[in-house]
Amino acid sequence: MSPPPTQSHGRYERIFAEVEAPFAFVDLEAMWANAAALLERAGDKPVRVASKSIRCRALLEAILGRDRRFAGLMTFTLPETLWLAEQGFEDLLLAYPTVDAGALGELALRSVANPAGAPIVMVDCAEHLDAIESVLGAGAAPVRVCIDVDASWWALGGRIKVGPKRSPVHTVADAVALAREIERRPQLELDALMAYEGQIAGVGDRPPGRRLRGAAIRFMQRRSAAELAARRAAIVAALGEFVELAIVNGGGTGSLELTAAEEAVTEVTAGSGFFAPALFDHYSRFSLTPAAGFALPIVRKPSPAVATALGGGYLASGSGDPARLPAPWLPPGLELDPEEGAGEVQTPLLGEAAAGLRVGDRAYLRHAKAGELCERFDALHLVEGEEIVDVVPTYRGDGKAFL
Repeated sequence: MSPPPTQSHGRYERIFAEVEAPFAFVDLEAMWANAAALLERAGDKPVRVASKSIRCRALLEAILGRDRRFAGLMTFTLPETLWLAEQGFEDLLLAYPTVDAGALGELALRSVANPAGAPIVMVDCAEHLDAIESVLGAGAAPVRVCIDVDASWWALGGRIKVGPKRSPVHTVADAVALAREIERRPQLELDALMAYEGQIAGVGDRPPGRRLRGAAIRFMQRRSAAELAARRAAIVAALGEFVELAIVNGGGTGSLELTAAEEAVTEVTAGSGFFAPALFDHYSRFSLTPAAGFALPIVRKPSPAVATALGGGYLASGSGDPARLPAPWLPPGLELDPEEGAGEVQTPLLGEAAAGLRVGDRAYLRHAKAGELCERFDALHLVEGEEIVDVVPTYRGDGKAFL
C-alpha cells in the first residue's frame, strides 16, 4: 500500500474550496493505512470493529468489506445494536450491559427469529440476567450473553486498582460463579467472554514533556499485561470445563499486539485506530496517521496574533483534563488559548500560524477521541487524493443519537 498523501493546510483548502465550514471529514487513504497497521499488529487474530469509534454506517460497511480479518462489530448500546442489525450488519457483540426493557424485548423477538445470529449482550452480575429474563416469555429462544471480566491491575495486593471501573467480575472464582448462574437459567446461553484492558489500550505511554510519568506508565502496563494474560488464560480454562466459549475478546487500539499474542484470546477489538484521534499520538509501540478532522471558519481577528474560529467546543469524554480538548492541526503551529480552550461558539487560536490566518480562512482541528466527533456533524466528507469522493451520513445524520 502506498503511503497516504501529505496532509497539509493547502491540500485540504484545495479539496474543500467549495465546502462551507464547519464540516468534518475522513481522509480515506490515511484511514486505510491505519487499517493495514491494525491488522499487522493483530497478527493472525481477527479484529472486531468498535462501532462507538466510527458512528457512520457507510464507513463500518467499508471497513468490514475491506478485509475478511475485520470480523463483526462491537457495539455500545442495545438500541444501536438492533438498528445496525436492521441495516444488515451481522456478528454483533454489545460491549456494555443494558437494562433497557424495550430493547431487550426486541432482542428476545430477534433471538426467536434467528437464535444463532442474534446479537450477544454483555453481563457482569445476576441483576443483568434478571433484566434479560424479565422480558422473556415461556418458550422464548435463549438469549446469548457475554461475561465482562474486570481487566484492571490490582497493585500492592489489591490496595490500588489501576484501570477502568467496569465489571465486578475479577477473579477466576468470580467468573465461574457467574457462568454457573447463567448455566442455571435455561433462557440464557453463555457464548463469550470479554476483558478490556483500558489501562493499556487507552493510555499513551509517551506523554509529551513528562518523561518520568511515561516511565511509570510503561512499568504499570508491563506488569498489568503479564498479570492479565495469566488471569485471562486461567478464567478461560476454568470455564472450558463446563461451557464452550465461541468468543474470547480483548484488547483495543493501544494494546492489539499484546492481547493478540495471548493464546486464550480468539479475537481483538479496535476502533479509534482507524481515525487516529489526538489521544493516540503518544504511544511508543506504534504510530498512526491522522485520518479524521474538522474545519472551522476564522470569523474574528481580535489582535494581529490571534485568530478566532467559530465553534470548536467539541470536547471528548473522560476526566476533564486538557487532553480532552480538540487539537489544533493545520496550519501547523496553532495552539489553543489556555484561558479559553475550545468554546461552544468560538475558539481563539494562538501561535505563530495564527498571525497568518485572516477572517474567512479556515483552521483544521482533530478531536481528542474518535467517534464522539460524529455526534457534532451530520455528515463526513470522504477524501481521496485531491478530491471529495463521497459525503456520507454519520449516526446523527441518520437521525440517531444513542447516548
